[in-house]
Amino acid sequence: MDDVKIYGLCLERLRYQITNARKRMNGQDRFILECYNTGEIDDIIDILELYDIAEKTQEHLSKKLDELAYTASLLVRESLTFDYTDDGHLGLYWIIPGRSVPGYLQDTLSVERELETVQ
Repeated sequence: MDDVKIYGLCLERLRYQITNARKRMNGQDRFILECYNTGEIDDIIDILELYDIAEKTQEHLSKKLDELAYTASLLVRESLTFDYTDDGHLGLYWIIPGRSVPGYLQDTLSVERELETVQ
């Protein structure tokens, strides 16, 4: 990982949020760490500083968010993913180790395997 971009994420804040989430989790498969209170592409690009996105489309945004979540997961050694809340706002979620999340299982397993190889 010679060229790592974490854009508008703060790794120290994420570690702190995960530590607090461990104390408060109660049977969930994932825990929301941050909610950006918007689902608008332009707002999300500004909040997370994703200015090098190829096109301002949902497809390109989803790809960029997947890449960012994967990179952040490796750096904090936890499985993270972006998803939308029931209200349509983007959020960053911590996937609780050992849990399967529908739609996220494959990504979670690949990140967990990658984490094992770097530890």
